[in-house]
Amino acid sequence: MPLNILFNKFKEVSFSVLPITLLVIVLSFTLVPLEMEMFIRFIIGAILVIIGLGIFLFGAEIGISPIGNLMGETIAKTNKSYIVGILGFVLGFFITVAEPDLQILASQVNSATGGIIPSYLILIVVSIGVGIMVSIGLLRILYEKPLNKLFTIVYSIILILGFWVSEEFLAISVDASGATTGAMTTPFILALGLGVSQLKGGTTSEEDSFGLVGIASTGPILAIMLLNIIIGQNNIQGQAEAFIPNIGILSPYIRQFPILMKESLLTLLPLFILFIIFNKSKFKLTKRKKNRIYKGLLYTYIGLTLFLVGVNAGFMEVGRVMGNGIANLESNWLLPAIGFLLGMVVVLAEPAVYVLTEQVEEVTAGHIKKKIILGTLSIGIAFAVTMSMFRIMIPSLKLWHFLLPGFAIAIFLSYRVPPIFVGIAYDSGGVASGPMTATFILAFAQGAANAMPTANVLIDGFGVIAMVAMTPLVAIQILGLLFKIKAKRGGININESNR
Repeated sequence: MPLNILFNKFKEVSFSVLPITLLVIVLSFTLVPLEMEMFIRFIIGAILVIIGLGIFLFGAEIGISPIGNLMGETIAKTNKSYIVGILGFVLGFFITVAEPDLQILASQVNSATGGIIPSYLILIVVSIGVGIMVSIGLLRILYEKPLNKLFTIVYSIILILGFWVSEEFLAISVDASGATTGAMTTPFILALGLGVSQLKGGTTSEEDSFGLVGIASTGPILAIMLLNIIIGQNNIQGQAEAFIPNIGILSPYIRQFPILMKESLLTLLPLFILFIIFNKSKFKLTKRKKNRIYKGLLYTYIGLTLFLVGVNAGFMEVGRVMGNGIANLESNWLLPAIGFLLGMVVVLAEPAVYVLTEQVEEVTAGHIKKKIILGTLSIGIAFAVTMSMFRIMIPSLKLWHFLLPGFAIAIFLSYRVPPIFVGIAYDSGGVASGPMTATFILAFAQGAANAMPTANVLIDGFGVIAMVAMTPLVAIQILGLLFKIKAKRGGININESNR
């Protein structure tokens, strides 16, 4: 049984990673020729991504998700608001601190600000923001409060704060939102929300299974905005680090491997410690169940390490080179066109996307197919990357020109679609901007911005993750509208109550 699951994961991942691999190969032989060493490194990276992602998803299924479910059930059993709030904050905080994507972003912000804003400050501030919003999200499930109204309130506050936040910090705040919902936090928070909603039961348990990731991802936006307002830093000083390509074929992998082994260990350690504490005090699992979870965590560790090594040593630099090379071509239309294709295929290689889509199909008893969610996300992210390329090419286009109407449309749609799609949409916004997107697409945008004399590498580079995080909110809810129309025509009974 476990071997069959692992085989299916490898098969699924292979079909997901191969499109972006083939696209890069085609581009390398046509528009942007790669040096042979870099090309071979990319192929090795693709193989490691497939192996790592397959093992990671297998480990998440038998290790991380059960822990999240158990903790969610434990929280729900307390029936005391203050305990739910405290536990939600503690879990949200520690899981976020350990998120690799956030650590990468924090170091980027530190570099971009010339050391004015240290990495640890970003880590702590963002983690506090996530912890608070996880608490609010869990309390929402327990008290059965409408998800769309909560998002309306939160994003209205974000909009108001946006008038006092600098352009650079606006991009950083929304990017931080995407960075916090990575390979580590997403499976856990999804399972946490599922555990609480299932134990609570009731008519809204299905729709309440989703939305917690979306709620959690608003915490970093609010936290970074408030940080900007409090410290009064109106612009970013300092220079982006110069791009230095790797040398050799295997040496970058050998160099990255021990570093990422350590990072992956630190990523999983807080969850491991929390599980031991909760198991002794609350879960009291049998030896067999406990060992199964330990094995799951080990597989997750191995998979995450291999995946990150493949991304960092093979994928990221190719993205930078591709972006720079295409932006330097005479045909300007090629940049948004290639951006569209990259957006379509990159999201398919995101680990957390598969965790979410599988949960969607499971919770809805197969009514909402994961293939449909994946296809919708692909199209949405494709438009996000395309618009980001236009923003790099056209100086007058600002990030808020896209984010403001995008979030406004998302809020409007949340009152028109079945409630379950609201939760799925906002969760999708968080999971779409994971390690693959945050490395390859970010590198591609920075390469393109570096080649454009009118572009600001810091502002335009940071903003691309924000765009990737925003478009799924609209795309999935449009899918929800279509699903609603189809359900009415077919006489299918779905919960359309927006309470």
